[in-house]
This record gives sequence, structure tokens and C-alpha cells, in this order.
Amino acid sequence: MNVNIEPGWKEILKPEFEKEYFHNLTQFVSAEYRQYTCYPPGKEIFAAFDSCPPNQLKVVIIGQDPYHGQGQANGLCFSVHKGIPHPPSLVNIFKEMETDLGKSYPKSGDLSYWASQGVLLLNATLSVRALQAGSHQRKGWEIFTDAVIQYISDKKEHVVFMLWGGYAKNKGKYIDTSKHMVLTSGHPSPLSANKGYWFGNKHFSKANAYLKEKGIKEIDW
Repeated sequence: MNVNIEPGWKEILKPEFEKEYFHNLTQFVSAEYRQYTCYPPGKEIFAAFDSCPPNQLKVVIIGQDPYHGQGQANGLCFSVHKGIPHPPSLVNIFKEMETDLGKSYPKSGDLSYWASQGVLLLNATLSVRALQAGSHQRKGWEIFTDAVIQYISDKKEHVVFMLWGGYAKNKGKYIDTSKHMVLTSGHPSPLSANKGYWFGNKHFSKANAYLKEKGIKEIDW
């Protein structure tokens, strides 16, 4: 796995790329992609970074694993390419967005238009074996994404972090809440959302209100 990543992030994350755990992770991921079908496609593993340069960063949404079904994962958490049916979690995200902002339900599940406005759509684990959820967890990706979150917390100001579900909330320990906004709720998956832990969180309007208050251009969700 060659680390082809947006130049600004590449410079920032260079120390991580040189650590032993990342070399081991690279060997593991490369072997997995050679032997099995894995997602997202290799060139999209770092799409979250490529789509949202560090100097444009305003919001961080943290997912868990990439989608593990054929053609779904595109390197942006919760996102799928145009024309791909919307997975259940994404359906619930869009439903909440509809009621929160009064917007119509989007036809495309491609969230790159969020990323282009400064939303880092970061999965905790950046790759997965086909049809095997969690298959690339605890191999080093979490150490890497923890370091990303720590960097953003330390070096940036007034970033909105959206932590959906227990897995994402665990990342909250790396975030300085004195200078960033942290929004938490249940996960948008049907299991959580249907129990009342997701709908009505109003994260999209809350994020924009915070950005506006800080003099930062709001996100066109």
C-alpha cells in the first residue's frame, strides 16, 4: 500500500507513516488486498483526506468501518458513490437532515459535496474485507486515526466533532472541548435510531449555528 494522500495531510502525518505500527499496518493491508476482495478500492483508502485538505477543515464526522458490501465504500464514512442504493445508516442520516433543516431527501448518497466544504468524513478503520465487518480492526488503523483526531484537536480551533454511537464517542477523549464543539448521539443505524437514540439530535443545525457564531462559513448540508 503506497501512501498516496493529499500533500497537506501527507506532511502533517509523515511522523505516523514512519512509525513501526504503520509499517506493519501497510504490510497487513497490502496482503489483504492481494489475497481477498477488500473495500474501499485501494486508491480511495485515503479519500477522506484527499477530499478535505487540513486548511479547509471545519467539521469531523467519525464512522467505524467502511461499508463491506460490493460497490458501497468510497473512502468517506457513511458515503456511497452516485447511483449506489443508500445503506440504512445513510438513509437515517438524510432523514434527520430533512427534519432538522427542512431540506428534501438527497437522490445521491455521495457525500463528497460535504467533504469539499470542509467536512472530514473519517472512519476509525480505513479498510475492510468484503462481507466481513470489523475484519481490519485492531491492526493499527485506530492508532492512526486517533493521531489524526489528536492533531486536529491540538492544532485547530472551532472544529465541530460529530460522534455518533459508542465507537465514535470513545474518540472523544482526544478532543479538547474548551476550543471545539463536540456533538454526541446514538448511531444512525436502524438498531440505534429506532430506539430513539438518533432522530432529533439536530446536529446539522447545531453545527452550523456554532460555525456562524465563530465567523466561519456554514456547511451547505
